[in-house]
Amino acid sequence: MKDKALKIVKENTMLIVLVLVVLFFNITTHGTMLLPSQFNALITQNAYVYVLATGMLMCMLTGGNIDLSCGSFVCFVGVLGAKLMVDKGVSTPIGIIAMLLIGVVYGCILGYVIAYLNIPPWIATLAGFLALRGWGVALMHGASNISPLPASFCGLFTGKLNDLFGGPRIGGVQYNLTSIVIGLIASVIVVFLLFRTRSNKLKKGYVADSLTTVIVKCVLIDFVIMLFAYKFALAGGVPYALIWVAIIVLIYSFITSKTDIGRYFYTIGGNAEATRLSGIDTKRIMFIAYLNMAVLTVISTFLTMSRFQAANSTAGTNYEMDAISACVVGGVSAYGGSGTVFGMIVGATLIGVINLGMSLMGIDANWQKVVKGVVLLGAVVFEILNNRKNAVK
Repeated sequence: MKDKALKIVKENTMLIVLVLVVLFFNITTHGTMLLPSQFNALITQNAYVYVLATGMLMCMLTGGNIDLSCGSFVCFVGVLGAKLMVDKGVSTPIGIIAMLLIGVVYGCILGYVIAYLNIPPWIATLAGFLALRGWGVALMHGASNISPLPASFCGLFTGKLNDLFGGPRIGGVQYNLTSIVIGLIASVIVVFLLFRTRSNKLKKGYVADSLTTVIVKCVLIDFVIMLFAYKFALAGGVPYALIWVAIIVLIYSFITSKTDIGRYFYTIGGNAEATRLSGIDTKRIMFIAYLNMAVLTVISTFLTMSRFQAANSTAGTNYEMDAISACVVGGVSAYGGSGTVFGMIVGATLIGVINLGMSLMGIDANWQKVVKGVVLLGAVVFEILNNRKNAVK
């Protein structure tokens, strides 16, 4: 029983840390951390982290590879998109398609250079980190920003989902009943998927979680879902940013766990040569990883531009570091081959909570960087020590 408890704690270390950090900030901010407005801020201010970290996860799975250029690319593609929609008067659909095409072109170039010319990823993306930021700022011709962006564009990525059911007004507070309904539906889906997964494993003779473990997971996950649903109901509704993040996370969770190409990312990170000898085109997988990263970077650009309703020269600053930190803190191996979308979500949320909590406490931005650096180093040290213990066993 003791060994089983220790195993559960070890597997969910960062999740436990996340809960403790939230409680710490809630106490130090005298309850401000758990206000509905802060739940909304956590999502809207960190939506780009979840999207970029999803792409970074796919790159890191291939062997600890990263993309240092994504933050600068946010600036570059944002400037080009703003020039088209603001200066040239291009419609929102055309502007979005044009930005996605730019992302595809850049992803193809970067993927080809890394996969087929064998340029180390950190060198190729470092070149993009330097060149794209400079190019984007140069295109602004000294302006600090390009605005205002079309309302039709911003409306796709900002704002909140309207109440479709006419929620009640209690004690002067208007409840968004749609948020509660969405939370209930999501909770039911979670219960169904967890029990179906356990049932399928048992039918195939695989090792499966006990019934008690599955029930506990359902209760905990559904509690978190309904907590967010309740807070969003009080804050005016589910943010559009969360809907975009949820769609991307669900798609990539399915890809990494249910598809062959998703498994190839893991096998390449585990042993690239053995994967190649087994007949898998490792170069194509590497190419896809960086093409995918570029497209997700464009989507994070949409979220960033809409939030500020402008394109500016500082957009995307340190985004690449936030994405890498979210992955590593979330348990994605710095050496490749292991990591999950769920773990990345926990890591991204922890980074977001730290940012939000320290901002509420009025801590200087430089000290915030120090804390995030210590958390990142601690996550890597934990992974190394854990791997050593497993190797000894």
